[in-house]
This record gives sequence, C-alpha cells and structure tokens, in this order.
Amino acid sequence: MDLVEVCFAGAAAQAELLRSGELSARELTDALLARIERHDRELNAYRLVFADQARQAASEADERRAHGEDAPLLGVPIAVKEDLALAGLPTTTGTDSVRTVEAADSEVVRRLRAAGAVIIGRTRMPELGLWPFTESASAGATRNPWSTGHTPGGSSGGSAAAVAAGLAGAAIGTDGAGSIRIPAACTGLFGLKPQRGRVSLHPLGEEWTGMVAAGPITRHVRDWALVADQIRGSLPSDPVAAIPPRTSFVTAADTPPPRLRIALSLKPWGVGVPVDPVVRQAVVDTARLLTELGHEVVPRDPEYLDPTSLFGLAPRYLGSAAEGVAALDRPESLERRTRQVAALGRLLPRGLVARSRRFGERLSATANRVFDHAEVLLTPTLTRLPLRVGEWQDKPTPLALVLANQYTGFLPLWNIAGNPAASVPAGFSPEGLPLAVQLVGRPHDECTLLSLAAQVEQARPWADQRPAMS
Repeated sequence: MDLVEVCFAGAAAQAELLRSGELSARELTDALLARIERHDRELNAYRLVFADQARQAASEADERRAHGEDAPLLGVPIAVKEDLALAGLPTTTGTDSVRTVEAADSEVVRRLRAAGAVIIGRTRMPELGLWPFTESASAGATRNPWSTGHTPGGSSGGSAAAVAAGLAGAAIGTDGAGSIRIPAACTGLFGLKPQRGRVSLHPLGEEWTGMVAAGPITRHVRDWALVADQIRGSLPSDPVAAIPPRTSFVTAADTPPPRLRIALSLKPWGVGVPVDPVVRQAVVDTARLLTELGHEVVPRDPEYLDPTSLFGLAPRYLGSAAEGVAALDRPESLERRTRQVAALGRLLPRGLVARSRRFGERLSATANRVFDHAEVLLTPTLTRLPLRVGEWQDKPTPLALVLANQYTGFLPLWNIAGNPAASVPAGFSPEGLPLAVQLVGRPHDECTLLSLAAQVEQARPWADQRPAMS
C-alpha cells in the first residue's frame, strides 16, 4: 500500500480503509505526521502538531476496532483551526495575545472526538481572521502547496494548506466573510460554508454579528459530507438553529441531482470591482459543463440592496474586529494593521453596527429573490487568482481593506444572508494555480449543493491532481 496515496485519499476513503482492516489508524497517523515533519517547515500550515496525543488516540482507535467497535470517523486524523476551543489550551485566533486556557473542547471538536476522529493538530490563521491570506508578523506566512510563493488564502489558510498537501484527512475551518471558500479556492479543494446555525459554535454562541459558520475543508465532496454529518446540529443554547436537512449529507452527495435551474452571475458586490478574465472563463466553462449535464443555466444577478457594501458589511466587519481586540488578554502584542482595523471599528458611530445588522435582514431577503427563479446560483469564488505571499504587506491598511473587499466580492453577502455556499474546484490557470467557482444554495439547502458538486466532481475530477510534493 502506497502511504503517500493514502495521505491524499481524503477522510471518506481513509475511513473505509480503516474499517476494512487494510490500514491501521496508527499507520495512517504516523504517515501523516511524517509528512508534516517533512513539509510543514516550508508550508507553515500548523500552529501546533499533537504528535504524541494523536498517536495515543490512533492506538486507542485501533484497540476499539479490534474489540468490534466502529464509529464514522474512527481513527481518521483531522486538523482544526485555531479559533476552535481545545481543552487545556488558549484559543489563540492567530495571535500571541491570549493566555486564558479553555476548560473544555468546543462543540465541534467534542463531536469530532465522539465520532472517533484523531485531532492531529491546530491550523494557522491570520490575526483574528481579518484577512483573505494567512500571514502575520508573529507567525510568518502560511504557503500554498501548489505554489509556495502564493498564499493558500484565509482566514482558514492553514486548514486548506494541510489538506491540499496531504497533511490531514480533512480540516475544519470557519467562515465569517469567505474564510472557508477563499482558501478552498486557492488550494483546489472543496469548501462549503454551511447554513447559519447548521453547526454549533458553542461555547462562542454568535460570532461576528452572526456571520460566522464552521465547516470542513476537504479533497472530495463526499469527505465534506461525511465530516459535516458528524458535527452538524445546534444546541438549545445556540442563538439560531438551521432547519434539519432533508437527508444526511452523505446521502445527498451520493445522489445525482434532478434537472436544476441555475442562475449565472458575474457581478460582484461592490462598485467597479474587476473580475480577472481567467476567473470569468472558469465560470463560463463550468456553466457549459452544467448545461451538458442537463441543467438549465440562465444569466441572473442577485439584487444588491446596498451596491457599495459600505453599509451592509463594513460596520459589522470593523465593529467585530474592535470587539475581538477588546476581548484579548494582551492586545498590545498584536501587529500594527490589526490594531488599525480595530481602531477604525472603534470610530464607528454608536449604534451603526446594530443598524447595519437590521439592514442586513432586508439585504438578505432581496438577495434571496434570485432563488425565486433558480435552485442554485453560480458565480466566481474569487475575483482573481491567489495572492502572492506578502503582496499587500506594505499597503496602507485602508487600501488593503478595499482590496480585500474587491478580492472577495462574491462571498460576504452569503454570510450576511446565512445561505449555504460552496467553493468548487474548476481547473487551473496557465500558471498552474487553482481556479474555482462558487455554488450558492437556497436557505437551509446544503443537500442540493452537495448533489450538484458531486456531479461536477464526477464529470470533472479534481482530486486526482495534487501538488508536486513527495
């Protein structure tokens, strides 16, 4: 058995190999830890690697299986982003500013462990998740396995880099303005931001005025479905709960979709936002594929009640940054641009964030009218190819914020609305960088997205290609 192939196989295939007895959890964990040791000095995907704990958990999984036990993820190594609580550690959120140790795991991590997963490490993010790249003065740059001169995106950049490089079977990210979809797009992976309230954020409750959702980043659609089925569900204490899906996510991924009406939009949220011709062509090619698969693709843009995004998004983003900095144990250790973003948030007039949030309800209802005429919306994920490492490092912070807003112009609307939205691989640029498209679903309808994305994956496989890393 080629262990390198196994490391790139993805969580679902790894679970089947473990269940069949062809592979032990300890063998799989040791193989992934060896790859982390070999490659992560260059990639910087992990903040912490739990080598001893992972080996112990893998050995316990093997013992459980030897005694006839089973669980959906028994023995499968999974990485988690550093904004998810882990018992006995501070929740660092990309900073060196947190000293308070968590008493218990987050609900996501608790459910992963209950499903048998081996938590192999904690992945990197930019400070407070503020940027669509994963770089900071304290941690340096996390790099894209497809091109180490480029970013894997952010803010779940470490999670995406780990999966793309075969350093984890799957990873968990969070998405407050695109932070699952951005890194998935940059690294040729599948990343679906689930419906708001689908996955409990306990003990945090609500994050970023309700814009944050947690979910997997994976090589295959079925990997995402398997992992998401184990972590979905709300708690009575959660501020919002999603409507239960009509079937399990694995069943949805395994079921071909009916003929769908798909709206096609190349219009980002914002004024004068350019879309790279290579990105545009990837969407057009995907639309052609979807037509060949029997679906009806029709041009239709969502209605943007706030064409500039300045009222609908900016106050919530800046206000959340200010709140995040205020909650830190040692905010003085933050890098300058993080402090500057928080300072802008503190300058907001009293009550503006609340008014922006109320406006978001109208904005969401208006945007969702696109689904009066379609079951799925097709757009680019990003407006251009992945950024180079350090590309915006010397930009003034206000300019970097404007550039980030343009770069992610198709994404934050669906955090405000709460709809499920997925980044789906769509080939490569002439330079060999991953391309992606976004599929947005109706409220609470991840199942249609999974069925359609799996159909695209079958017609245009992406996971058989991988970075040139031995």
